[in-house]
Amino acid sequence: MNVVWQVDPRLDERLREEIVNLWHAASEAGGAVGFVPPVERDAVAALARATFAGIEDGEDRLLVGHDEGRLIGLLFFASNRFHLKMHWRTLKRVMIHPETQGRGYGRALLAEAERVARASGWEALHLTVRAGNGTERFYRLAGYKEVGRLPNAIRVAPGDSRDEIHMWLPLR
Repeated sequence: MNVVWQVDPRLDERLREEIVNLWHAASEAGGAVGFVPPVERDAVAALARATFAGIEDGEDRLLVGHDEGRLIGLLFFASNRFHLKMHWRTLKRVMIHPETQGRGYGRALLAEAERVARASGWEALHLTVRAGNGTERFYRLAGYKEVGRLPNAIRVAPGDSRDEIHMWLPLR
């Protein structure tokens, strides 16, 4: 694994396309990153554009990882946009390319996110997961604790609602 991590990279057209491609691939593979397969690439691109706006206005931050020049993973640090909550951030759209899963990239991505958070002076990281995918176990192994659950908050299909699990990683 020769991952080069970069925080707040320049969002040029090439990187934007790489992000949309990875996000689409993760969504099609069943990743809980805002969509349920099948998903049109244009739908992913539209949400990506809105997400990029948060980075461009300086509120949010982006962490990407490339291995041998290929984008293999990313996440967004979302600001709470509220002065009483500026000491922590929410991780959004945590994803590893489906073709590279099982190689330790996910653990490495979370470790790098924690490093960036500590260097930024944040006191905690928060994320949500969609119940039923098994990802809560992955985050527990990385030190995150379940701190709450919204029953049936995510409707993935008619008759298929899932809990939204809130997880927290204190950094102090």
